[in-house]
Amino acid sequence: MPTNTQNPSRGPLAGIKVVEFAGIGPGPFCGMLLADMGAEVTLLERAGGTFASQLFGGGRKAVANRGKKSLCIDLKHPEAKELVFKLIEGADVLIEGFRPGVMERLGFGPDECLALNPRLIYGRMTGWGQTGPLAPRAGHDANYAAIAGVLDTGRRHGGAPWAPPTLVGDMGGGGLMLAWGIACALIETQRSGKGQVIDAAMSEGAALLAHGLFNLESLGEWKGQCAIDSSAPFYDVYQCADGEWISVCPLEPQFYKTFVERLGLVGDLDFSGKQYDTARWPAMKERLTAIFKAQPRDHWTALFDDTDDCVWPVLSMSDAPSHPHNVARQAFADVAGVLQPTPAPRLSRTPGTIQSPPPLLGEHSRERLAALGLSSEEIERLATAGVVSDPVIF
Repeated sequence: MPTNTQNPSRGPLAGIKVVEFAGIGPGPFCGMLLADMGAEVTLLERAGGTFASQLFGGGRKAVANRGKKSLCIDLKHPEAKELVFKLIEGADVLIEGFRPGVMERLGFGPDECLALNPRLIYGRMTGWGQTGPLAPRAGHDANYAAIAGVLDTGRRHGGAPWAPPTLVGDMGGGGLMLAWGIACALIETQRSGKGQVIDAAMSEGAALLAHGLFNLESLGEWKGQCAIDSSAPFYDVYQCADGEWISVCPLEPQFYKTFVERLGLVGDLDFSGKQYDTARWPAMKERLTAIFKAQPRDHWTALFDDTDDCVWPVLSMSDAPSHPHNVARQAFADVAGVLQPTPAPRLSRTPGTIQSPPPLLGEHSRERLAALGLSSEEIERLATAGVVSDPVIF
């Protein structure tokens, strides 16, 4: 397991300056994606940190802040506004994840910022969007996925709806979509010389991620029994003798054929004939449940290891980094004592890297102000007045 990533690369976003107003979940994730690809991300944090920093340990443990520089500043202090405007004036991108209207009340709304910097890409991350009846309401990942019609698809056939926490709404539908919007807007700005506002709503992003499922729904193939909703015996997970789980997904006929052969079920009445005969599925699933329950997971992993039968172990988060494929790809790295996924996707010429460990709260306050042209005496005065704060170790 590597203790760090490759030597820091400037990456495809080298030279792009981002101002991120500290928040929770998808906003920080978006900033992390940009930092991984070489952008200079200045994180504006308040004294005491955010709920996110407290939840994830703060400081070096806050993975979503890797590669960023922390400026701890009291945004409500009368002298803070000028400093923040100086940062925004020289920035390419701004990221904020407050409820609609908060940035305007702080004096950093899109109108003010774009008047100061017409090329600015102003990224707004919310659950429901900037407009509409739900815009001012609170919510969380499962709520956004629920309204999008996506949470319902996460149910096991006949069971309660659910989905992996934070992945569908927050990270995929939120942070990833905002990063995609920022990338698009940066390209457009090169042509027009003008910035714009990005309204990224987690509920809409979650729906977009599920475009294929909506496609199946429109064809009438999602409701009832569907091959990928855990109805099919050949697209499900099964518990093994040691209590571990195996994922079984030989959807295509050629994969299903060898899957049946490996299990010694050729000619078996339950498994011969039409793979997609839904009337046979309950009996097939009952048989497979008993078969997989008879041996430990390692037995099944070894049995299917050299095939394309799409049978793979369900690994825990603690086990996944040591899987041979993940090790070979260096898919995880230990940074400042925290094991975490490495940047993705992979670019051949200008790859992304983890530029630095997550910063301590306020670790770069003085550095950031010095970069704005402030003298050491002025920086000291601002620190003494409580406008900015020096590093805090959690």
